[in-house]
Amino acid sequence: MAKSRLHELSARGQSVWIDYLSRDMLEQGELKRMMEEDAVVGVTSNPTIFQKAISHGNAYDEQLKELLPHEDDPKEIFLQLAVRDVEAALDLLERVHEDNAEDGYVSLEVDPTLAHDTQGTYDEAIRFHSWIDRPNLYVKIPATKEGLPAIEDCIAAGRSINVTLIFSLQRYREVVEAYLRGVERLVESGGDASTVRSVASFFVSRVDTEADKRLEAIGSDEALALRGKLAIANAKLAYEHYLEAFSGPRWEALEAKGALPQRCLWASTSTKNPEYRDVVYVEELIGPHTVDTMPEETIEAFQDHGEVRGDTVCEGVAEAHELLEQLAAVGVDYDDVTETLEREGVQKFADSFRELLEGVRAKRGELVKA
Repeated sequence: MAKSRLHELSARGQSVWIDYLSRDMLEQGELKRMMEEDAVVGVTSNPTIFQKAISHGNAYDEQLKELLPHEDDPKEIFLQLAVRDVEAALDLLERVHEDNAEDGYVSLEVDPTLAHDTQGTYDEAIRFHSWIDRPNLYVKIPATKEGLPAIEDCIAAGRSINVTLIFSLQRYREVVEAYLRGVERLVESGGDASTVRSVASFFVSRVDTEADKRLEAIGSDEALALRGKLAIANAKLAYEHYLEAFSGPRWEALEAKGALPQRCLWASTSTKNPEYRDVVYVEELIGPHTVDTMPEETIEAFQDHGEVRGDTVCEGVAEAHELLEQLAAVGVDYDDVTETLEREGVQKFADSFRELLEGVRAKRGELVKA
């Protein structure tokens, strides 16, 4: 029998990752415990997560004191702090990666203020991979229009990339195409396709938050009946495209060279609306060769009462297509929903990054005075 509900989920071919990282959880053995008890085989991080970790408590004070005499750029100070955490997590997950090369990853995100700067994003991603020269590092690049060429170029250079902030099906198709072209270029240049990996991080719950707001503003019975449905349908349609894209002659030629599919990763899986089941975005998106990255409260909730019913991500796909038509019929513009979410997502991460740097400055000031 599976040790826990999350081990049961893992047995169905879905990797369990967590979406947070801190010095405390590393030093207190929390990540190691979660690997054993919660089937955790990967870690993602973002500026908001690091901002919370660094600004609260004193876990980073000792390293900050070491850095102060020779570094005053808050971004470089932050990166030194973050890299130490990432490397410690990579060490813990190294055995996982050796056993299964698709897991055991830790993600570090490029500066989100570079989200619309192709060259700046590429340069920083390459820098991170050079700095942390580990086979189980993912560098996160947002799936903006400007991010797509950087993603392709990084893959072509043999660098593993976690493509983040995907909301729309059209953008997801473009992300997959960037990955495929990157792998093709890598192979054409004589590179080893088996050494590069990628996940496409599709954000889930935020889609319902935005769509529901619009449906409630419309207020008709038909509109209100569609609340809480778009996020899951959107992800199921993404998985449908994944199955199509990573099959057929084009993919088979790359697969013969050692290439692996770019797995779908379900992010933003906590439930924002308290009226919805708190594990709905996990239960409804179970499927093979996928990743679900969860916050702490979702991990705990699923372990307590989550249900593993089968490959739910493959169910109700026809209804998902119909839902898009139903939303258009009541006046919800899907493209505007997803464009709004991407724009706000980039802005939120950029704001968090600026707040993080202000927090580093403040911490630095406190320690200098001390």
